[in-house]
Amino acid sequence: MRLLTAAQMRAVDTHVIENVGIPGMILMENAGRQVAEVAATFLEAGKGRKVSILTGKGNNGGDGLVAARYLHNLGYRVRVFLLARSREFTADTLANYQICGQLGIDLQEVDEKYLPKLRFCLSLTDLIIDACLGTGIKGPPQGIVDQVIKLVNDLEKPVLAVDVPSGVDATTGEVLGSCIRAAMTVTLAAPKTGLFAYPGAGYVGKLYVANIGIPPYVLDMASQGALLEAPLVKRFLPERPPSGHKGTFGHVLILAGSVGMTGAATLAAKSALRSGAGLVSLGIPTSLNDILEVKLTEAMTIPLPETQNRSLSIEALPMIQARVRHMDALILGPGLSQDPSTGQLVETLLQDVSCPVVLDADGLNLVARLGVLEKRTNASCPLVITPHPGEMARLLGCSIQEVEADRVAAAQNAAELYRCTVVLKGAGTIVAAPEGDFWINTTGNVGMATGGTGDVLSGIIGALLAAGAPLEKAAGIGVYIHGLAGDLALQARDEISLIAGDLIEALPQAWQAIKQEEVKESWSYLV
Repeated sequence: MRLLTAAQMRAVDTHVIENVGIPGMILMENAGRQVAEVAATFLEAGKGRKVSILTGKGNNGGDGLVAARYLHNLGYRVRVFLLARSREFTADTLANYQICGQLGIDLQEVDEKYLPKLRFCLSLTDLIIDACLGTGIKGPPQGIVDQVIKLVNDLEKPVLAVDVPSGVDATTGEVLGSCIRAAMTVTLAAPKTGLFAYPGAGYVGKLYVANIGIPPYVLDMASQGALLEAPLVKRFLPERPPSGHKGTFGHVLILAGSVGMTGAATLAAKSALRSGAGLVSLGIPTSLNDILEVKLTEAMTIPLPETQNRSLSIEALPMIQARVRHMDALILGPGLSQDPSTGQLVETLLQDVSCPVVLDADGLNLVARLGVLEKRTNASCPLVITPHPGEMARLLGCSIQEVEADRVAAAQNAAELYRCTVVLKGAGTIVAAPEGDFWINTTGNVGMATGGTGDVLSGIIGALLAAGAPLEKAAGIGVYIHGLAGDLALQARDEISLIAGDLIEALPQAWQAIKQEEVKESWSYLV
């Protein structure tokens, strides 16, 4: 499913109205009808008959007025509270305001003096519909709108938001001031990127996607973003022919581990094996080999020259070069340490190898310190990097706050700058390609915020690359499956007790759920 920014949605509306010939009134009619249907379904489930609708001056307010008309015609007790004067309304919103008046719907203008009465009225309602601001918000809510949002949140009544909760930046998910906490959001035509980016995503509630009559090809033309969904992930999966053998499905080399960090190497290797790799070889410092031979049964270990600190040394380069030319993918980074000699090794390998590389964890920190990615040439290896926000901030030379303020833009900037596929980890993980395309993940949970889960992700992506998946598809599948495994693992555990190894145990179930189309997405489509 396509994702749109606020600007892209405005461009889509303009194109459809001016070039396709669908009047704005029809789009508003379709939007309001869908909002009313969701509201009625909620109310029919024993939630009452009284609806209060808060409307602003723009087209979002017009959508709310259309919903008022449909709910009124269905017999619900509807009151509309206007947070702007009618002379400020857009033309289509004004037309619907006048229709509501002709139908005898209760329309009440709200100013500061009316706020105490508004509080009382809303305290008696069964559902509040938020049609205040929509996608056009610029900066924090001001004046009466700001006061009403705070009043609504204080009442803790169920709220249905139209398009986006008022106060959420539809593009970035940023919450600059007061913001409606919705129980449900009906987003129009396509989800907005800000609905899946935190903190805004935490205000959305149950998400419904309303078809308002915009042709799908217009949405496809307008957007470079999409949600990672189970059907899309299934289509991305590399083929596994019945005649295949271990060589068919690829050989992954993992360079990982240092003293105290054998767990990172183990998790990456096990997750690669559980994600379809035909063969996995693990290159580790010599002194750690005996430990990892005990920890791992199915993976092969390669003891390599080490530094005095027991991390991989630049002296291991000839042995690695001899091996890596026969590999289908390389995972570089889990638990490597920050040793300068290890940094030299990472820098040289990124310029030298030709197979696809997953660069993670200590590997990312080393290249950020050494400026390695800036030196990559067009002939360098195909690359996937998997930073968390702190690592991304170091790569981009900015603050973590700047990364988190617009995660999609941060991922796109890094992908373009370093000519690689970027996986920006976190709630709503972003996958970005150098050409500007991006995907937002919808699986995963807060229980995965624990050490080692990133190593599991690297192993999954490495296995997919070894099986022949293109960079963006390997990253997208890997991110989705990783989160899905976390969600499945959580079914038998509390989020407090989830550990990285639980994800590996859940991977077989996750792969099966994708293939058998058993995954239920967290949003609903409205026809």
